[in-house]
Amino acid sequence: MGFLSKLFGSRPVIQQLPSGSITVSRNGDVLTTTVSSTYPRALLREIAREVLRQFYEARQAQLALEELSLHFGSLRITARQIQGGAVIFISPQSAQTSAATANIKTLIPSKN
Repeated sequence: MGFLSKLFGSRPVIQQLPSGSITVSRNGDVLTTTVSSTYPRALLREIAREVLRQFYEARQAQLALEELSLHFGSLRITARQIQGGAVIFISPQSAQTSAATANIKTLIPSKN
């Protein structure tokens, strides 16, 4: 829960959720971003650090993790590992978006 409290704080404050992408180096440096400049950069770095930590821990456990997808109630984070760094896509989720995604997934047959 520390990750969520860092993202959203401990006091309830209405804040627009981020939307866009972040490219980070293997050291966690934000190289490029399409997220609005009004969103705090410290929170983007925190997201990047947590994503890189997940990829690092997967490597240490000898797991072939190339893509990571996190779904929170109103936020979706998808990350793809590239040359030790990552490209991270952040998008807010609404009830309509989540329902539409669920409907699409049920219509696509699995490749077994």
